[in-house]
Amino acid sequence: MAKQPIHSIRFGYIKANIWFNQTKAGDRHNVTVTRLYRDGDLWRESQHFGRDDLLLLAKVLDQAHTWIIQDGGILDAD
Repeated sequence: MAKQPIHSIRFGYIKANIWFNQTKAGDRHNVTVTRLYRDGDLWRESQHFGRDDLLLLAKVLDQAHTWIIQDGGILDAD
């Protein structure tokens, strides 16, 4: 079974997924960011961002940081 993000944040076409990992060094959160786009009838994701994406990218990363600091540490990772 594929691992799922513990939280997602989306502004328009910009999306951040927050992942939880338990390591020998302790609990860690990682964030992946994608831009959604349409290719014909299919929705796809890209890790490339244009000039017009940068403000939303900053906002989604700020929200991801806030979520990890406020909520991420209190989740039971089971």
